[in-house]
Amino acid sequence: MNLDIFTDVAAWLGDGENWQGSSGVLARLGEHTLLTVASTILAVVVALPVALWLGHIGKGGAIAVNISNIGRAVPTFAVLALLAVGVLGTGTFGPFGRAGLATLVALVLFALPPLVTNSYVGVREVDRDMVEAARGMGMSGWEVFRRVELPLARPLIMTGLRLAVVQIWATATIAALVAGPGLGNIITQGFAFQDQAQVIAGAFIVAVLALLLELAMAALQRRADPLRGSRTRVRPVTVPGAEL
Repeated sequence: MNLDIFTDVAAWLGDGENWQGSSGVLARLGEHTLLTVASTILAVVVALPVALWLGHIGKGGAIAVNISNIGRAVPTFAVLALLAVGVLGTGTFGPFGRAGLATLVALVLFALPPLVTNSYVGVREVDRDMVEAARGMGMSGWEVFRRVELPLARPLIMTGLRLAVVQIWATATIAALVAGPGLGNIITQGFAFQDQAQVIAGAFIVAVLALLLELAMAALQRRADPLRGSRTRVRPVTVPGAEL
C-alpha cells in the first residue's frame, strides 16, 4: 500500500465538510448509534426473559441455546437481504431510514445467540448448594431467582450483552448495502467514487468506536460482578531459605 494513502486518510478525516450535512460522519454516527441502541434493547427484551426463566427452571435451555446458536452459522447479510426483499421491504421506517425495519430485525437476530447462551448458562452455573440453602431459608422461587441466581449470574449476562453490543455495532455497517442508514454509507460511497481514502477512513471510524465500545462494556461488566469487591489477592508465601 502506498504510504501516501495515510496522508490522504488523515486529510479526509480532517476535512470539516466530511463531518457535516445529512451524509456527513456526525449524521451517519447518529444513525449508527440509533440502530445499535434500538437493536440491543429489542434483543435484550426478547432474549433475557426467556433465557433467565429457562435457566431458573432448568428445562428447555439446551434446545433454546442450540436454536439460537444456529444464527451464528447464518450470514447476517443474507438474512438482511432476504428480509429487505421480503415482507419487511426496503421502505423507510421512521428514524431508522430506508430498510430500517429489515435492518433492525436482522441485527436483533444476530444479537440473540450471545444473550441467550450466556444468560442461560449464567443462571445454571450458580452453585446449587447456595440455591438449596436459600430455599431452605423459606425463600420463594422468585426470591431465589432475584436475590441469589440473578446477582451471581450477572457477570455472564453482562458478557453476553457486551458481545451482542459490539457485534451489533460492527455488523450495522451492512445496512448501507440495502440503502439503509449508518456509518457503512461512508464506506460504500467511497467504493462507489473509487475513493480509497474515504473507504479506509470509514472503516477506521467504525473500528475505533467498536474498540472504545468494547472497553466501556468491559468496564461495566467488571462493575456488575457482585463478588468483585470480595476477591482478595493471594500473596505468595516466602519459605525461609528457599532463595538459597
